[in-house]
Amino acid sequence: MGCKFFVAGTDTDAGKTLVTSALLTAANQKGLKTIAMKPIAAGCEETSEGLRNGDALILQQAMSVDLPYEQVNPIALAAAVAPHIAAGYINKRLRADQIVGFCRGLMMQRSDLMLIEGAGGWRVPLNRIETLADLVITLKLPVVLVIGVKLGCVNHALLTVEAIQRDGLVLAGWVANQIDPEMAAYQENIDTLTSLIPSPCLGVIPFLVDPTPESAANYLNIQPLISGK
Repeated sequence: MGCKFFVAGTDTDAGKTLVTSALLTAANQKGLKTIAMKPIAAGCEETSEGLRNGDALILQQAMSVDLPYEQVNPIALAAAVAPHIAAGYINKRLRADQIVGFCRGLMMQRSDLMLIEGAGGWRVPLNRIETLADLVITLKLPVVLVIGVKLGCVNHALLTVEAIQRDGLVLAGWVANQIDPEMAAYQENIDTLTSLIPSPCLGVIPFLVDPTPESAANYLNIQPLISGK
């Protein structure tokens, strides 16, 4: 049924959507059948068709299979805050088992590459007991980590890698995405990440003034993810 990965980030605005859409684009360019979803999206706009999230719409456009929005983003929350808080505003309780069900439903769809994009960082709460990591643990998905390269990124990255490994999951690879164009010792930070993270680097995306999935895809090597294809 193809390769399936969860795309996590070191933080909010690390570039998960850019990297996820770029990975889909790179796979499309190889003629692979791609699907993706963002199960939870907080920060949605009301439209004539219902709540819509910009990141989820980007994924919907980037994948090669035509899917209805509701499959791409089954839980759409209006407020642009942490998902469990946004859900609380409308008296909704997020549950890992419900989100697992949405994901498993789409995982039945035939594809060569399926990507599930997270929300925020690794330990984003769903409720007072569960975090989004529980979804990945239940589904036993290998993880692609997006590192937002800015001051402090090495610490954030290593803590996230440690958490992923402690949760018993495989880190399939990581992507560095430059957030701060003025960052001091940029290359030294990339070298440090490369030497300390025991998984393949899938690419280093420099700061892009007008980033698109196509432009970011030029900096990625998806072969480690699709080596069986």
